[in-house]
Amino acid sequence: MTTATATEVQNNFGKFLKLVQEGQEIVIMKNGTEIARLISHDRTVSFLSDSLVGVLSADADEKEARAERMRRYENSH
Repeated sequence: MTTATATEVQNNFGKFLKLVQEGQEIVIMKNGTEIARLISHDRTVSFLSDSLVGVLSADADEKEARAERMRRYENSH
């Protein structure tokens, strides 16, 4: 995962787009706060569907489910 400021992404969009095409995730920061993530189209679908796992279950532990999703997502890089 790569972190960049909004200004860096604005000024070097082609560079960051290439990184995303190569499978990296870009976290975009503004004033020290994460405001967006830039990920490839293919990863978007799996990230969103993985994010729904456990949401409909009444006994789901939200924090544990999120931690598990992030472990699986980060290991898929």
